[in-house]
Amino acid sequence: MWNDIKLYFDTLENHPVQRMIFLVGGLLIFWILEGAIPLIQLRYKKNKFRHASINLVFTAIHLVIHFGIAVLIVMLSDWCKKNSFGIVYWTNANIVFTIIIGVLGLDFSSWLVHWVMHKVSPLWAFHLVHHTDNNVDVTTGLRHHPGDSILRGVFFLLLIFVSGAPMYTVMIYQTLIVLATAFTHANISLPKSVDKIISYVLVSPNMHKVHHHWKQPYTDSNYGGVFSIWDRLFGTFKTLDPKSIRYGLDRYYPNEKDEDLVALLKKPFQKLDG
Repeated sequence: MWNDIKLYFDTLENHPVQRMIFLVGGLLIFWILEGAIPLIQLRYKKNKFRHASINLVFTAIHLVIHFGIAVLIVMLSDWCKKNSFGIVYWTNANIVFTIIIGVLGLDFSSWLVHWVMHKVSPLWAFHLVHHTDNNVDVTTGLRHHPGDSILRGVFFLLLIFVSGAPMYTVMIYQTLIVLATAFTHANISLPKSVDKIISYVLVSPNMHKVHHHWKQPYTDSNYGGVFSIWDRLFGTFKTLDPKSIRYGLDRYYPNEKDEDLVALLKKPFQKLDG
């Protein structure tokens, strides 16, 4: 079984249509679920499609940037393999432990870059675009300023270098993070007990919604991408009744302009209002 998993994900990089199916499929499934079991009634400025169009522009830019970074990812992963560099090679890990090391290492990179962007003002200026969304739904997950996307790519490369993650573990993680991003941002209501159980291991929708609360310190919590262990380990895990959450920002950017595409792209290069 593990060899079959390795073989499939080892060649997934060469099948962009299959990769796109994971992305689009996740968005569509949770888009439908948002209509069936909404967490809260979102108040879009015009309508859901207009809101989605803004976020999907950022998604398209993110995918273009990621295509360029993907070349570096393949080169670095192959270099690690050729030179037996990284934790998976130093520990002589088998397939199962290679997947565990690679996936956890890359997920830690997601947590770490997210934490850094919240703590370093110039980087926060790029990341705040993600937090300006006043109506968090499944499309919000890929609403990242190009500067944000590039920084995430840098940290991703760093953790590949440290872990030595081969390409099949990279593809496994990228598939997981795409589905997790759609799941955690989706405006869906799960039974509280189910959401809580999920949050012991994985980032759950209610857990991540706390991160989008408009006021700190809630904004500065729950940085996890796929797994919740990093927030629990480093003391950044917080809970809040999701139905009491208000999305957006209490400073830095006017909430009424959260769908102004040009202003959002320009904002990181201007002085922060807060």
